[in-house]
Amino acid sequence: MKRKDMDLKTAIRQADHIVIVGHYNPDGDAVGSTMGLKYLLANMGKAAEVIYPNAYAQNLKWMDPAGSAVIYNERTEKGNALIARADLIFCLDFQALGRTDAMAQPLTESKAFKVLIDHHIGPALNEFDLCFSETAVSSTCEKLYKTVAAELDAALVDKCVASCLYAGICTDTGSFSYACRHAGLFHIVAALIERGADTVRIHRAIFDTFSASRMYLLGYCLHRKLVVMPAYGTAYISLNIEEMEQFHYQAGDLEGVVNYALSIEGVSFAAFFTQRKNRIRISLRSKGEVDVNEFARQHFNGGGHKNAAGGSSFEGLAETLARFERLVPEFYEKEIKPKRTALAEIPLI
Repeated sequence: MKRKDMDLKTAIRQADHIVIVGHYNPDGDAVGSTMGLKYLLANMGKAAEVIYPNAYAQNLKWMDPAGSAVIYNERTEKGNALIARADLIFCLDFQALGRTDAMAQPLTESKAFKVLIDHHIGPALNEFDLCFSETAVSSTCEKLYKTVAAELDAALVDKCVASCLYAGICTDTGSFSYACRHAGLFHIVAALIERGADTVRIHRAIFDTFSASRMYLLGYCLHRKLVVMPAYGTAYISLNIEEMEQFHYQAGDLEGVVNYALSIEGVSFAAFFTQRKNRIRISLRSKGEVDVNEFARQHFNGGGHKNAAGGSSFEGLAETLARFERLVPEFYEKEIKPKRTALAEIPLI
């Protein structure tokens, strides 16, 4: 059987050393899909190792209570050894190997059979041997459930798997506030609940376990760093390294901050800029039909989804913010103004 013709069930059955990889800065969907798949493979009698390029947030650790995942930038030698030994590598919640940062090179060099399961725009099909990619779904966790049901057996989804998949769906839809307009998603959520996902406890574990310093940082962002551009339906927040250190920043502390800017009435486009050691990390969000994916691709070396995208700038923070403000008026005229008006004309009932 040719490698490109191998189906998922055969690839798993023939594999002796399986690795599951998530993207850089793993979020709820990345951790939910990777850990969910690890537990599902265990139900098939297959062991798998999970590797992340860097650490995930504290509020996601309940999905890996044993701390079994390898954090590549902390245990690089171990990560390289696992990748080199692997004969099957699952790549979840990213569309191109470049999203794994320093892991991209060893993954590219690996001769393992590579399976992509993802929901982002523009998958690099040439980098994978088998692809399950669907941009219309809410999350990779939703796509993973659909793939398991179609290619393997939905009965493999037990409480552990269901809980992880629900976590990914919940976080990637903003607690079901976007990317969730299709009824099929809620049929899947119902199935996950039937299989043991405790939605109340999962929500509390993710959203009600923040540190006091994280809340002080959020307050600082909203009180001191929020900039609203009402004429353009835009708002943004920015933080430099010193400000993050002042509030004892930990991985995951800034997850979702951009959504507060987007929640302002009249704002259809929001951005969040954070200074890192060698770049400015940018998170973009939008409402309705306003497309931030192309904005990220054209101007900030990034991409993602229509309503949620990210990018990077290699200028200073002040220069990046100035460039963003120069770009906003044109983006408003071409993208925000016509689509915001059209959305407002649609009655709710």
